[in-house]
Amino acid sequence: MPSVPPIKQMLETLISSPSVSSTHSELDTSNVKVVEALAEWLENAGFTIEIDQVSDRPHKVNLIACSGEEDDGLVLSGHTDTVPCDENLWDSSPFEINARDDRLYGLGTADMKSFFALVISALENINVKKLKKPLVVLATADEESTMAGAKQLLNQGNRLGKYCVIGEPTYLQPVRQHKGIFMESVTLVGRSGHSSDPALGNNALEGMYEIMRAILDYRDTLGKQYINHDFAVPYPTLNLGHIHGGDNANRICGSCELHYDLRLLPDMDLNKVRNNLREIILTISEQRNLQCSFNNLFEGTPALSTPADSTLVKLTEQLTGKPNHSVVFATEGPYFAQLGMETVVLGPGSIEVAHQPNEYIELQQIEQSIAMYQKLINKICA
Repeated sequence: MPSVPPIKQMLETLISSPSVSSTHSELDTSNVKVVEALAEWLENAGFTIEIDQVSDRPHKVNLIACSGEEDDGLVLSGHTDTVPCDENLWDSSPFEINARDDRLYGLGTADMKSFFALVISALENINVKKLKKPLVVLATADEESTMAGAKQLLNQGNRLGKYCVIGEPTYLQPVRQHKGIFMESVTLVGRSGHSSDPALGNNALEGMYEIMRAILDYRDTLGKQYINHDFAVPYPTLNLGHIHGGDNANRICGSCELHYDLRLLPDMDLNKVRNNLREIILTISEQRNLQCSFNNLFEGTPALSTPADSTLVKLTEQLTGKPNHSVVFATEGPYFAQLGMETVVLGPGSIEVAHQPNEYIELQQIEQSIAMYQKLINKICA
């Protein structure tokens, strides 16, 4: 029988180790302590441990814990990072486990550090050395900011397993599809001047107004062209999220910046949509003689779509007693699918409390999750 700590002890260790990922360097922290704790517990449970530095970031690492050398088994995957938080908005410390109202509160309880503690607890009565198919526990870095950990695995081309279950919060209901996403900014530069005479300048804000109308027209076109009723919002969405331009009412606006995001359905090509948008924007900026530049706020994640009749979808439906469904939030799933793994998202907790103050996981989901992951491991690997 493998030696693993009590689940409460594991949760306390994971939650008390900050592992924030952010594109703002002042908020970004290392995930090494979390990975080191997971590595120790999984090594004690009989796994071979590999810790890989992510690209050129010495404070960011992936963990690959393997029970065998083949790639035809099960991968249980999660990310080790959390989003930043404002401690003043919490009723208790986000970096301590606080039990109340039949819930455990703490940053990462739902999204998604608890997943690792539940998986390791599920191994208590499983001898991984005797499994017929390999079991891999994968813990990645920077899912919440750049997905650099998952992208590195894709670039390495190591499939790891035939089936992959990602423990993001789905309230223990299998998810086989989710939308893709990219976020971008566009900056227009014209020429400022005195507002009393428009000929003295070239108004970037007016150019951006025309671009915004064209972007929304393109959104309407996409909404008519692509429909998938598996999703609660069955069409692609495009959000204009931020705009800033000019500096005073009596000056012609010399520059203007717009931020937007687009959520894509599984049958949409991310790069094609992004390029179409850029062509629309560039055409208008050239017509108005405005300088135009783009910046990837988030390079993007493709959509995930695992066939409804796939082995893993059917198995997770059987084990949970719940039908598969589709969600609008993104995961690392598309990268694992590109490696050739059947991929399903299935984990405890609710996405509705993720990224929120007083994030929690319900106590009743702990035993349910442990039992479900035990059955999943035994079905595929034993």
